[in-house]
Amino acid sequence: MQPNGVRQTESNAPEESPSRVTQRMSRQQVLTLISIASVNFSSMICYSILGPFFPYEAKKKGASQTVIGLIFGCYALCNLMGSLILGKYIVQIGAKFMLISGLFVSSGCTVLFGLLDRVPETTTFIALCFIIRSIDAVGFAAAMTSSFAISAKVFPNNIATVLGSLEIFTGLGLILGPPVGGVLYQSFGYELPFIILGCVLFLMVPFNMYMLPIFDATPSKDSFLRLFTIPKIFLICFVIFTLSSGLGFLDATLSIFATEKFSMSPGYVGLLLLGVSLPYCLSSPLLGVVSDRFPSVRKWLMVLGGLATALGFCLLGPIPVLHIQSQLWLLIFMLTIIGFSLGMTGIPTFPEILNCAYENGFEEGLSTLGLVSGLFGAVWSIGMFFGPTFGGFMTQTLNFEWAATIEGGVGFLAAFLLGTYFLTERVQTNRPSRVNDGETPEESAPLLGQSSTDSVQ
Repeated sequence: MQPNGVRQTESNAPEESPSRVTQRMSRQQVLTLISIASVNFSSMICYSILGPFFPYEAKKKGASQTVIGLIFGCYALCNLMGSLILGKYIVQIGAKFMLISGLFVSSGCTVLFGLLDRVPETTTFIALCFIIRSIDAVGFAAAMTSSFAISAKVFPNNIATVLGSLEIFTGLGLILGPPVGGVLYQSFGYELPFIILGCVLFLMVPFNMYMLPIFDATPSKDSFLRLFTIPKIFLICFVIFTLSSGLGFLDATLSIFATEKFSMSPGYVGLLLLGVSLPYCLSSPLLGVVSDRFPSVRKWLMVLGGLATALGFCLLGPIPVLHIQSQLWLLIFMLTIIGFSLGMTGIPTFPEILNCAYENGFEEGLSTLGLVSGLFGAVWSIGMFFGPTFGGFMTQTLNFEWAATIEGGVGFLAAFLLGTYFLTERVQTNRPSRVNDGETPEESAPLLGQSSTDSVQ
């Protein structure tokens, strides 16, 4: 299969048998893996660059903590709408065209965002921040929705392993974005970090035009509403929401808290954010392999990961009622816990939602993959809107310590509800088997009808 100009249809999609999965990948699979890895890395490094210095820069322009949270939050809100629409119509638009177009739009917006320091007036600065970030969010939604769907399409039997491996590059983007952005900001000012990374993202456009095949598929009649109203998927989506809201909360509040509490410079704040991204990056491949080889473990990884995330946020400040003094080593350790638990919870969610969709009658193919990718992106975006918006408001109203505790409480609630559902499901599944085990042969015999041998006699 050639990467450029060759169409891949539903009928001739590469099928993998479990015994051959770990062996040599096809040329098209290798090229697709390289392509999606480049998208994940470049997109996430551009996304994460804002954390160390933009809140401080916006504050100098006259923006309040709540407005800064809204600037981060509007990105997620537009990402939400883009994910739903693009996920629904991925077949009609084309997965490859959607990904390339998203990269092009996002690269242009990144460069434009770097020119905002030339805007003198506070109101104009804030308005342009909202406009550019909103357009950038739609481009990001296009790239991420299509990349998830393409990955699951090309690797149908190893979704968690592939996504976990790709998260290495997502993690690298998250790792390099804050320190690179902070160092470039300190050395060259506000503009250069955005211009450089915007150009890097633009180079991904021709690269992926060559690397990716064209995917043809038939649209299905399934909808997001039907997918979202499945109880198990709804609860998993709640967990995804808590993960993304926690990351959004850190984006909008951690840099100001670390600067004021520990007198840290933007460069060191960028290094501080490694506490989240580095453990996530290192643990994701292993967690992906575990999720694929032991599917029954996925549900408990999500639950335990959610509980660990909740604990990390509660001790991030830490919670004032414990009367523990805020210390830098404790902050870094809790960020590490959050990063690792994010991988535990996040990696199994996509394959678990996809399997649940198939079990409930959704058609196997690119259309359903687009729905699942769009739903994942939409729920993630809701959390990314809620986290910085609510977190900025609560930090301004109360303080960082209480705001982080509330964020942890929401995460605990989601993990508790999902764990309760899994336990209830397990009890209901085991109940019929226990009854059958206790039946006598006479009790288990059918009341009506005879066996085929009896009827012959």
